[in-house]
Amino acid sequence: MRAVVYKGPFEVAVEQVEDPRIQHPSDVIVRVTSTAICGSDLHMYEGRTAAEPGIVFGHENLGVIEETGDGVTSLSRGDRVVMPFNVACGFCKNCTAGYTGFCLTVNPGFAGGAYGYVAMGPFTGGQAEYVRVPYADFNCLKLPEGTEMETDFVLLADIFPTGYHGNELADVRPGESVAVYGGGPVGLMAAYSAMLRGASKVFVVDRVAERLQKAAEIGAVPIDFTAGNAAEQIKEQTAGQGTDKGIDAVGYQAQAQARGEDREEPATVLNSLVETVRPTGALGVPGLYVPSDPGGPDEQARQGMLVVAIGRLFEKGLRMGTGQCNVKRYNRQLRDLIIEGRAKPSFVVSHELPLDQAPTAYEKFDKRVEGYTKVVLHPHA
Repeated sequence: MRAVVYKGPFEVAVEQVEDPRIQHPSDVIVRVTSTAICGSDLHMYEGRTAAEPGIVFGHENLGVIEETGDGVTSLSRGDRVVMPFNVACGFCKNCTAGYTGFCLTVNPGFAGGAYGYVAMGPFTGGQAEYVRVPYADFNCLKLPEGTEMETDFVLLADIFPTGYHGNELADVRPGESVAVYGGGPVGLMAAYSAMLRGASKVFVVDRVAERLQKAAEIGAVPIDFTAGNAAEQIKEQTAGQGTDKGIDAVGYQAQAQARGEDREEPATVLNSLVETVRPTGALGVPGLYVPSDPGGPDEQARQGMLVVAIGRLFEKGLRMGTGQCNVKRYNRQLRDLIIEGRAKPSFVVSHELPLDQAPTAYEKFDKRVEGYTKVVLHPHA
């Protein structure tokens, strides 16, 4: 089958790889009809992880079941399904508590597994024509038959639940104000989710014009951090108090500006949120931080050690929740919002392309050019 294969920093190729096969009675094989490129894929693409050449990318996958293992009971050939990016067993201590992003079974020695991602287990990615889904009864979410709302449903694999998860981590409640740092797909989903939860006012901080425009289109207040200190801009619009809650949808590759020049400053968003959120508020951090970063701007950052204003956070009595999304906790409910017309997350999708155009899509998405904000690949187009 054809698949997107990592070759080295800033290079992927569509190559022939071995077809997946049933390895366990609980497996299914899915013919992938839609698979999205995630900002997390760019960390590997840019050489900012320990990913080795040869890995097949892709953890945001939707398709139709082609084959089922003998132990699968709730799924059948022909079912249309979307899979959480988390691979989870469904029966370990963390899974039964709802923390499927930290499964203790699927990736021995590490809490959590995922498709096509470095250090997240032996699971081949789904930016390919087919993908194997282990523990399929647990990991597959059934969708309505057909092809309607395809680009809405594929976002249930990761970014829609992850944006919602940021709100859960920050405990966003109706009537509250929220500052979202990062206007990429997850940030926009976090802002959108805040509105679904009844937030009174939502700010989105970024510098990319297309992202700020998208934020304004969904009713958020765009904040361009190149126009001045973002925390101060937000305080000016909140009677000097700051917001009730804040969400970091950027992570460790955050950018700052000094003397008109860009520089990478891994803790800048965390520290900006500490200043943005009012005393006794809360921060949700779904943005990715890693224990080691080969491309970090200094030795501390390369070891995952950041200078965070913990004293100020303590002084203000702020709470902070972190960690990757437990997609199973949210995806059924978010699916039903889509089906009933209450949510349409596909507004973030900028491009739908055949699989063969993945190398160009990665390059343009990485450079944030030509309006590339979220790309969905169709392997069988």
